[in-house]
Amino acid sequence: MVKEPRPGRVKTRLGRGIGMVAAAWWFRRQSLSLIRRLQDPRWRLVLAVSPDAEGMASRVWPAHLPRVPQGAGDLGDRMARLLRSMPPGPVAVIGADIPGITTAHIAGAFRLIQRHDAVFGPAEDGGYWLVGLKRTAAVPAGIFGDVRWSTEHALADSVASLEGIRIGYAAVLRDVDEAADLSA
Repeated sequence: MVKEPRPGRVKTRLGRGIGMVAAAWWFRRQSLSLIRRLQDPRWRLVLAVSPDAEGMASRVWPAHLPRVPQGAGDLGDRMARLLRSMPPGPVAVIGADIPGITTAHIAGAFRLIQRHDAVFGPAEDGGYWLVGLKRTAAVPAGIFGDVRWSTEHALADSVASLEGIRIGYAAVLRDVDEAADLSA
């Protein structure tokens, strides 16, 4: 999931600490670096872009990669829509603000999906950098309901929205939300 890297529209919490232009610049470089690193023949990489029209036409993102619009709603609405709309089989959704993601992390998450119905990649701040589903059945209707986004409760709330489903956990990684996260 990527947002068009425009000052004041992306990484605003980071921007409050380092400036909106610097935050947009960081996100653009981070996202493009991540996209380059994660292109791998073991999976199909699709960019879920926001805002929809601008992201679909953007020259920022590599032209050879397929794109889909994220659509309206909160983060949970957009992720649920993506999880439901991808072709059959296992799918993983990641954010673009996690510098430490490698192909080994993604491959590990897909291995976990083979033994679980869902997988989360926890972030150090209580959120998560990845959510994946096996998708042998319909995506649960209540997925991501009542999640307190951008808080230390996001992972626990998301897991609670998948009651009765076997969940695996990938490696814990650090995302970048605020200026202090950059030095870490």
